[in-house]
Amino acid sequence: MKYVLLFLCMAGSLALIACLSMEPEKSAGAEKKARAFLDSHVRLVEPRFKAMNLADWNANASGEKKYYDEKAAGELEIRRIYSSRDEFAQVKAWLNNGEIKDPLLLRQLTLLHNSYLTNQFDAELMRQIVQKSADIAARFNNFRPVLDGRETDDNQIQQILKESTDNKTRQAAWEASKEIGRQVAPSVVEVVRLRNQAARQLGFSNFYEMSLIANEQTVGEVSAIFDELKVLTDEPFRRLKAEVDRTLSGKYGIRPEEMRPWHYQDRFFQEPPQIDEVDLDQYYRGRKVDDLGKTFYAGIGLPVEDILLRSDIYGRKGKYQHAFATDIDRLGDVRTMLSITDNYYWMGTMLHELGHCVYSKNVRRDLPFLLRSEAHTFLTEAVAMLMERQASNADWIQALAGIREADKEKIRSAGRENLRRKALVFCRWEQVMMRFEKALYENPEQDLNRLWWNLVKEYQSVTPPEGRNQPDWAAKIHLVQYPAYYHNYQLGELAACQLQQTIASEVLKLDKAQDVCFAGRKEVGEYLRSRVFAPGASLRWDELMKTATGQPLSARFFAAEYVH
Repeated sequence: MKYVLLFLCMAGSLALIACLSMEPEKSAGAEKKARAFLDSHVRLVEPRFKAMNLADWNANASGEKKYYDEKAAGELEIRRIYSSRDEFAQVKAWLNNGEIKDPLLLRQLTLLHNSYLTNQFDAELMRQIVQKSADIAARFNNFRPVLDGRETDDNQIQQILKESTDNKTRQAAWEASKEIGRQVAPSVVEVVRLRNQAARQLGFSNFYEMSLIANEQTVGEVSAIFDELKVLTDEPFRRLKAEVDRTLSGKYGIRPEEMRPWHYQDRFFQEPPQIDEVDLDQYYRGRKVDDLGKTFYAGIGLPVEDILLRSDIYGRKGKYQHAFATDIDRLGDVRTMLSITDNYYWMGTMLHELGHCVYSKNVRRDLPFLLRSEAHTFLTEAVAMLMERQASNADWIQALAGIREADKEKIRSAGRENLRRKALVFCRWEQVMMRFEKALYENPEQDLNRLWWNLVKEYQSVTPPEGRNQPDWAAKIHLVQYPAYYHNYQLGELAACQLQQTIASEVLKLDKAQDVCFAGRKEVGEYLRSRVFAPGASLRWDELMKTATGQPLSARFFAAEYVH
């Protein structure tokens, strides 16, 4: 008997050895096929990706319909490639059968899976979504508020809301800026319905849920972070809002309880109003903020001169009035579109958009095309926000704009307080946007006007205008042009706090992260290039955060810096 057992054991061992020897061969065969598929896929997608991005750039630069149509056609062509059910099935099989061992290959297949996932629905439905979204974007770009019978622009509206003390003028400017919401709201709701229809065809509850999952997030994760931030910021925001209302109501000659949305200087109260004596605008007035940005980035070893040469930074009729950055080809053609003037807002925005650009520019070029992008949208937002903060840093302003030493401490205190206000005000505005958008996709048939103002009242403590029943929510272009994206700005703020702490303690060897100035510190640029930018999308966002900071993403760094 023992001989038979010995034979069986030997036979089993031989079979196991045979299986083990076959495993690498089987894996190598699968990986060879997967790489061939990826090579063929990238040859198909890469030129179309570039053409679509160029059309989008031209559309935003000119406001011309032909470019919006060209962009929509390009997007539709790419979406049709990703609508292939057979290719999607093959990618899923490679991910699920365990034969692919190469981590970079697995990562490419994962990202590819997510792109296919969100495009596995009816082709006609896809065409309608893309075209209607492009049409709405064109209307936003060509919209100019009419005030006192004259066409104006966003910068002029902002100036009135910042400087005017006439309540009727302020209200008229605010209402004029919201007119675009009334014009596009029915179309936005229609696109939401279509996106939901597509998501349900794929087995999701709605488009919002599908989008987060495809971007390696979940509704539960995001909601939990926002719930935590609400609790953390309830009391400090209440105190700040009371201070704002007391200060501004005195300026406008009204009682604090009479404050309305047009009294907060920003059209959505997403930026803090000017309530102290130090106006940071004065340090940028008469200066070329693009030159200041160029000098700063060169000083930290992340030059942007080539980026600015390709960019479009001054406002004009028909052009996109806000700001964005884009990576045209994932090979170095990185650009930003702005409408700058010489003030603190646009200095910060210039640093912000160039932060996006240096991230894209410094992703390793030897990575495969599918991995040659940022690890996640909220991480490029984190870098942009990290850089934007420098515009209110006293040492940075002195280094770049040459202020007097006597002014520095005054600016330091004001800049620090400005950042705290900005973080708290924006965090509460983010609560409105995240919760509204989530509810919008859960039920687009509800009373959205009422929902919007209920959220504004609850999270921003802003009293709605009496008797107003207009779709003011639809005046926010992100809801249609960048759907299920806005929550990433807040996640970016959390990550920016965490990155700043790491830079202060590990790179600059400082005891505290507050007031850290990056000007002239090439080691800051090197840290960002090597630890944050270079890996591209080869790492998931949670892995990238651990690699860059040694810890998972957490709200505690935000709380330590701003909640007190």
